[in-house]
Amino acid sequence: MFESLGEKLQNAFKRLTGKGKLTEADVSEAMREVRMALLEADVNFKVVKEFVSKVKDRAVGEEVMATLNPGQMVIKIVHEELTALMGGANAALNIAERPPTIIMMCGLQGAGKTTHAAKLALKLRKEGRKPLLVAADIYRPAAITQLEVMGEKAGVPVFSMGDKVSPVEIARGGFAYAAEQHRDVIIVDTAGRLHIDEALMAELQQIKEILKPHETLLVVDAMTGQDAVTVAEHFDGQLGIDGVILTKLDGDTRGGAALSVRQVTGKPIKFVGVGEKVEALEAFHPERMASRILGMGDVLTLIERAQEQIDEKQAEQMTRKMLKAEFNFEDFLEQMRTMKKMGPLQDILKMLPGMGNQLKDINIDEKEMAHVEAIILSMTPKERRHPDLINHRRKERLARGSGRPIAEVHRLMKQFEQSRKMMKQLGGMEKLMKKGKGKGGFPKLPFGGGGFPGGGLFGRK
Repeated sequence: MFESLGEKLQNAFKRLTGKGKLTEADVSEAMREVRMALLEADVNFKVVKEFVSKVKDRAVGEEVMATLNPGQMVIKIVHEELTALMGGANAALNIAERPPTIIMMCGLQGAGKTTHAAKLALKLRKEGRKPLLVAADIYRPAAITQLEVMGEKAGVPVFSMGDKVSPVEIARGGFAYAAEQHRDVIIVDTAGRLHIDEALMAELQQIKEILKPHETLLVVDAMTGQDAVTVAEHFDGQLGIDGVILTKLDGDTRGGAALSVRQVTGKPIKFVGVGEKVEALEAFHPERMASRILGMGDVLTLIERAQEQIDEKQAEQMTRKMLKAEFNFEDFLEQMRTMKKMGPLQDILKMLPGMGNQLKDINIDEKEMAHVEAIILSMTPKERRHPDLINHRRKERLARGSGRPIAEVHRLMKQFEQSRKMMKQLGGMEKLMKKGKGKGGFPKLPFGGGGFPGGGLFGRK
């Protein structure tokens, strides 16, 4: 996501941060590179022109030129302007004062509308709401079946009347069913087309008139670039939308849609799809996205992902065990599985500030984590709980049982032991800090000793 754009912007600013003083020529040269990077990322031309003009006007002002580190001030300005460009702050869903809240999903075929209806339903269910999915797409083959399958994965019921009833009647029926079942959110999956036409818009307008939704969300594919912005303009002009869900933001996308859609349509991006799994939906935070683009990481989103997967009591217990060097392979396996639930390891590490450039030449192979898991699962329960029992003969057995080379088993044991030693040292430091200050100490450590499970098992490209 934004990898190419981020790299080019960071390179443009690298030269600025190395200078003690900036001239207007320095800023102009950097802005030329920024303009090219944004245009190549498929950002709308008018948006690019306005953005570069704003940044340049602020960057050549006296307050910047007179500072001790003007290069960093320029980056700060770019971050602020990028954030403003994408909407400034997170735009939350409009939730009805009196339930049910009605959400109407619309968009073209292939954008991921049905999948993201279920993803949104799961997100709302996790927030303590009781959503109902309504299958009102009667035209696309297997659309109803797909929603039912996705609804089951999300743990959310699906209301359907088959494909012989009009979408308007299905919408009415879904509303009545939600009232009977005391469902407080109704998410209606409407039909899409391969292109915008009068029949599609007339039907959507009719459904909207009957349901009077609190949210009309347009689902657009980020990989279509400026086409996504054009689609958003058309839907907003003819139907009136309240926000956008941008899908496939984890794909090989140039990112122009995310940077253009708010500025061109005036409608906020409310959510982004970041993977195929039903859990892979995130609220869109412009400031965090700007930080990711500029290589500053995104610690807040990382913390939120961790909180979704990690039980607080378990985290406290794990921290105590690690600081006392009682951490064992059962704990290690549990942590590794928790990490896998949070998404691809490379994506997680990129959320840490400064890690983006460091990971450029490193190939993180997710298969290596599976190899580590195979070695641990080849251990007996006693060996997992008491790693010190594992001698050379047992290592040979683990290599045979996991189908991995003996050198890999040795490496895992060595890394594990180093992690335990490091955590023991941290535990000693914490005791000293508590003695010296009477308070403080280390925060809870959700991911364990050596930084992250399986660290060091991947190599450079």
